[in-house]
Amino acid sequence: MFDVVIVGGGPTGMSAALALGRVHRSALLLDAGEGRNAAAPNVHNFLTRDGTPPGELRKLGREELAAYPSVRARTGTVAGVSARDGEGFRLELSGGGTVGGTVGDTAGGTVGGTVEGRRLLLATGLADELPGPPGVRELWGRSAFHCPYCHGYECTGRRVAVLGADPSRVRLALQLSRFAAGVVLCADGRPLDPEARAALEGHGVGVREEAVTRLEGDGGRLERIMFASGPPVERDAVFVVNVPRQRSGLAARLGCAAFADGCVEVNEFGQTSVPGVYAAGDMARRASVPVPLAAVIAAAASGTVAAAALDQDLLSADFGLPNPFAGAGR
Repeated sequence: MFDVVIVGGGPTGMSAALALGRVHRSALLLDAGEGRNAAAPNVHNFLTRDGTPPGELRKLGREELAAYPSVRARTGTVAGVSARDGEGFRLELSGGGTVGGTVGDTAGGTVGGTVEGRRLLLATGLADELPGPPGVRELWGRSAFHCPYCHGYECTGRRVAVLGADPSRVRLALQLSRFAAGVVLCADGRPLDPEARAALEGHGVGVREEAVTRLEGDGGRLERIMFASGPPVERDAVFVVNVPRQRSGLAARLGCAAFADGCVEVNEFGQTSVPGVYAAGDMARRASVPVPLAAVIAAAASGTVAAAALDQDLLSADFGLPNPFAGAGR
């Protein structure tokens, strides 16, 4: 019986495991090894680690966790989850191998059977659906992006396109025009508000109204955007619309409340609507936050906050103390 089972071994889960290990809480970190940013060559906006490859960041995290003997890690997936009679949760595991007795061990093995935890932290993250156009998957994370804070700086002095016609896309095109060499908004066959067009053109942003048929490039690098009519436009990078979805169905199976966009609803301490179940990272958000935060450093910070709340929750249970976070609204 672990104090906390953490499902998800990315920056959120590792940060939570670190905070729990430092107060000698027994924690099991379960990692399927499928990070949302795996396609990107580098992590950005993470102080002291700006530009670090995602895989290297995970490796460094695991190495740091190895110093804490109460933290263990396994690779594999959770096939099922249920509440135990009384307190805690039981998880059915499948696939992968183990990382020995502690995070730093390298002994192989087979993950299977069940594990139990008094509390559960979901840090399974989001996955991105890319509805189009053809060619975007081959460029994703290399020259096709969705977040200007993650990849905007790398577009400095480069030719950039923004796909879409709604107000958020117009806003993004104007934002990128501050430092890109040239920006064009590709409305992809959808009507563009006259005022938006005037704002764009007034700040040097080009507009193409034709439907986009495909993105062309080589080796992950965009070269040109093709349209249903008219000439192609040569570009170095493109910002597309992504549709984030839950990578795991565990929160839904547990009955955690969620927003219309699929994000799990939590309060400022990572508590879900289900007692004993916490969620952190981009898979969860508060009602006051309109969209999930994609920044890696924000995900890591949320893991630390949730871990502190988890420890206080367990401390209250162990010593019969009032829980300072009990009843906190979501």
